[in-house]
Amino acid sequence: MGRRQVRVVGAMLQNEEGRYLITQRPPKASLPLLWEFPGGRVEEGETDPEALAREIQEEMGVGVVVLEQAMHTRHEYPTYDIDFRVFRCRLSDPAAPIQHLRVHDHRWVLLEEMSQYQFPDADARTLAKLLDLDT
Repeated sequence: MGRRQVRVVGAMLQNEEGRYLITQRPPKASLPLLWEFPGGRVEEGETDPEALAREIQEEMGVGVVVLEQAMHTRHEYPTYDIDFRVFRCRLSDPAAPIQHLRVHDHRWVLLEEMSQYQFPDADARTLAKLLDLDT
């Protein structure tokens, strides 16, 4: 039997001040309390942008406009593989409050501040690519 493959999408949401939105995983989730780009799993029959918009609405109660794909990476965890695609996004309504429906916390951070937060391995690889792109 093959390894489990999980398709995941994440959002690179940047605000007017050039800060990126990161969210903290709930205490009882897998990889608890780590920080990540908001997003989640793609369900059967969904496109990547549909899944990303749905996940952000479910997790934080805000709408997003999904723009172009920014990067794609794969990561092997001990028992499954992640196919992770990150899309540039913008909030549909920048004034809408971010709620903590399925996230523990959120922060708007500059790229150079991201090293102060602990990310899951797949997100850390994406972050490394992002930092290389912007240097």
